[in-house]
Amino acid sequence: MIDLHTHTHESDGTFSPEELVQAAVDLKLEALGITDHDTFAGYDQAVPLARAAGLELICGIELSTKLRSRQGTTRNKSVHILGYFLDAPPAPAFRNWLDTLQRSRRDRNARLAQRLRSLGIEVTLEEVERLGRSLAGRPHFAQIMVRKGYVKSIHEAFEVYLGESARAYVEREEPTVAEGIQKILEGGGLPSIAHPVRLSRDGAAVEKMIAEMRDFGLRAIETYHSDHSPREVEQYLAMARRYDLAITGGTDFHGDNKPGISLGTGVNGNVSVPRSVLDDLRAGRPQRYVSASTFRMPPAM
Repeated sequence: MIDLHTHTHESDGTFSPEELVQAAVDLKLEALGITDHDTFAGYDQAVPLARAAGLELICGIELSTKLRSRQGTTRNKSVHILGYFLDAPPAPAFRNWLDTLQRSRRDRNARLAQRLRSLGIEVTLEEVERLGRSLAGRPHFAQIMVRKGYVKSIHEAFEVYLGESARAYVEREEPTVAEGIQKILEGGGLPSIAHPVRLSRDGAAVEKMIAEMRDFGLRAIETYHSDHSPREVEQYLAMARRYDLAITGGTDFHGDNKPGISLGTGVNGNVSVPRSVLDDLRAGRPQRYVSASTFRMPPAM
């Protein structure tokens, strides 16, 4: 069993790289992918720890991008693209490009803090950055709002203030999907669409977007994910076959920021990513067919 989609406290997770590596070793995972948002800080720290523990560590990244239509208008939805660097470290030019994304994020955070203060919520950029370390973001704003009693939960913070349709939401400049995919390719990586179910619950709409992203250079679909039902796993496997794409998979583990998701196994054991996924990615071949019968559903409530 492997997990190719996890986050450390260097982005929006709560586990340190050391804690995440140890948790993977305790679970006897065959491989662990660290895919922090817009940073390799967590992966870089984990490299010597994983080597000492005998754990295969996969270098990954998760980029927030915007999908533009053929007519050039931006759709009002962020699209996350995973990048995997399987054969060599990411090129220095790619790391330099990430620095520009982090500057854009910090500018957004400053404007978000100002917007919250205008609504009577005293959260400063400095305290958010102390909590968020190398990559502060909205989850860190949410944690502070909970601590100070402005909201009762992180979910409420996003629902009322921080989500894309909420009162305090502030846009940040993000690369287009096409640019994100191209930058990953140029950096020596393999781009995969993350959790496609979040694009839409309409399978036909998702397929249309996948086809467009395939034209941009998309190489894989994250088929196995904690948000995906067995029916959706089957749909994404079928799309991968139709568009000659590889598949990736992981839990999207964030520690206490997403307490319902367990490393390696997802929500109540609903994720089980076979080793063959990584083997086929390394071999550069499309994923062999794996039935969703291997995908465990949580027990009925």
